[in-house]
Amino acid sequence: MSNPKPHIIIEGSMQYQLGELKGNQIIYDFDKMLIYLNAKGKLLFGSKFRIFEEDRDILFKLCNYFIKDVANCQKLDIDINKGILLTGPVGCGKTSLMKLLRHMVPHQKPYKIIPTRNIAFGFNHIGYKTIEDYGDGQYFCFDDLGVEPIGRHYGKDCNVMGEVLLSRYEFFLQTKIKTHATTNLNAAELEERYGERVRSRMRQLFNLVAFDKGSLDKRK
Repeated sequence: MSNPKPHIIIEGSMQYQLGELKGNQIIYDFDKMLIYLNAKGKLLFGSKFRIFEEDRDILFKLCNYFIKDVANCQKLDIDINKGILLTGPVGCGKTSLMKLLRHMVPHQKPYKIIPTRNIAFGFNHIGYKTIEDYGDGQYFCFDDLGVEPIGRHYGKDCNVMGEVLLSRYEFFLQTKIKTHATTNLNAAELEERYGERVRSRMRQLFNLVAFDKGSLDKRK
């Protein structure tokens, strides 16, 4: 059964209204969305979690993407049919935001967040079935893309995430099911890690959303 009030999210005894329902459309209020994200972040990550003012612009982009606000996304040069590649320095909050934002749209199919190093280790144990498992029809966010080790199965080396991304690209062309990822690497480093062919496919798979290079390490 579909949620008759997808603009209202209940967490325990608290109710958060993210906007107004007009017909079958939600008119979201960004400030109300931030209030909810701040509260949900504390529930997920502990009382020290907070939304930083310096991240407001990046959150505006991500929130508009997740609520599928076509007009705002066009202004922000974001294609709602592609996934998100969230880049930025270590500790700026990429993984936390991707864990958090999926809760804001409970009426959408959630994605699983999978550390890329787990995928590489899985390949070492069971080989190419790992690539099939992550190249298929589930919704994934690959966390920490580019820091995973090269896979090795029965003495053969494999750039596991490069192969997974190629599979996800082919799957995306057939089904339009999106892939998300987070990374500390810049475009040149990603190309060096995965090669020009994979980098080219990544441009078609992802919207690039980048934290400022000088973003705070929020884990300190």
